[in-house]
Order: sequence, then structure tokens, then C-alpha cells
Amino acid sequence: MTATDGRAGEPGGGADERRPATPVSRDDLGDRVVTLPNALSVLRLLGVPLFLWLLLGPQADGWAVVVLVVAGFTDWADGKLARALGQASKVGALLDPAADRLYIIATLAAFVLRDVVPMWVVGALVGRELVLGVVLLLLRRAGWPPLQVHYLGKAATFLLLYAFPLLLLADGSGVLATLARPFAYALTVWGGALYLLAGLLYVVQAAGLLRGARFAGGQP
Repeated sequence: MTATDGRAGEPGGGADERRPATPVSRDDLGDRVVTLPNALSVLRLLGVPLFLWLLLGPQADGWAVVVLVVAGFTDWADGKLARALGQASKVGALLDPAADRLYIIATLAAFVLRDVVPMWVVGALVGRELVLGVVLLLLRRAGWPPLQVHYLGKAATFLLLYAFPLLLLADGSGVLATLARPFAYALTVWGGALYLLAGLLYVVQAAGLLRGARFAGGQP
């Protein structure tokens, strides 16, 4: 659930003319916690340990695929409902990307343990998260709130959440695995590329904010 308008806002809710305006501010979102979109995000979070248990414990891949499909559906539905019902909130703006990233990292870790995907794929996507974590710390240190989720990041997450169940199916044998394999690889390549591109855009945007704040503060 993300705000997509370009209205400027200041971090921390205070006006400071020395700082450049942010493209989007979570301060413009509501304070409600108990909403239907937030409930879907929490449901998606609760599905992470269930998915890992299914995949690594009994190796019930069919049920693991069901959990991933439900996660992908709720990822799409919570944003739609937030806009349709006017229930976009600050809590939702944090829960939604947190659930997405947790699913991606947990799934990649499980896939490495099961030899479903090569290590370099995991290294690239997890490395992206580590870089963004450092960027987030720098933004907070400078007084900026976390950046809003970019539409490319949401598109990449959507592709990856649908690539993962297909990768599980492709890891098997038979006609279904053969049919799923090209779609699984295509979605993984496109989703991974967009995921890295969205991360690069976050870094560029954050660098611009930090550089502008440094110049405004009189630092060279």
C-alpha cells in the first residue's frame, strides 16, 4: 500500500526551508492501524514461517506453492483495497514492503537450501537489500523518512512472487515441470532485473536527498 502522489513533505512532520522537498511523504497517510489492507499484510507476514516449514520440513511443495500464490494475491489486493476504501495508512506503508522483502529473502534462503536456484541469484538480490539497508540508515541519520516504494519495485516484487511458485514446479519432473520451466526462468530474470533496477533508483534518489541536505547545511 503506497502513496503514489508527488506531493512534497518534510521528514518528521516539521517544516524546514533548508531541506529540499521529498517526492512523497508518509506523513500524508492516515494513522489507522486496524484496516482490511493491513490485515492482509499481517496475513502475508504470518505465511512466511508456514511457507518455510512446508518447504524445508515435510517438503510439501504443493502446499508451499499455495502459500506463495496466496501471498502474491494479497500483495496485489491490499494495495487495491487501500486505494478503493481510502484506507492507506502509515502502518500499511511500512508493513507492505516489509512483508514483500521478508517473503523474497525467506524464499531465496529456502531455495538455496533446496538447490532450486543458483547462489549467484540469491547473492544479487540479497546484496541489493543490504545496500538499501545502509541507505536507509544514512537517510535516518540525516533526518529523512524511508523513501516510498517505487512502482518498479512493486512490479519486480509482483514478478518474483509469481516466479517462485513456478520455480518450485519447475524443480520437479513430468509434463507440468516442463511447461512451468520457461515461464519460471523468464519471470525470475525479468523480476530480478527490475528488482535490481528499482534498488538502483532508490540509491540515486537517496543520494540526491542527502547531497541536497549537505549543501543546504553549508557543507562542501
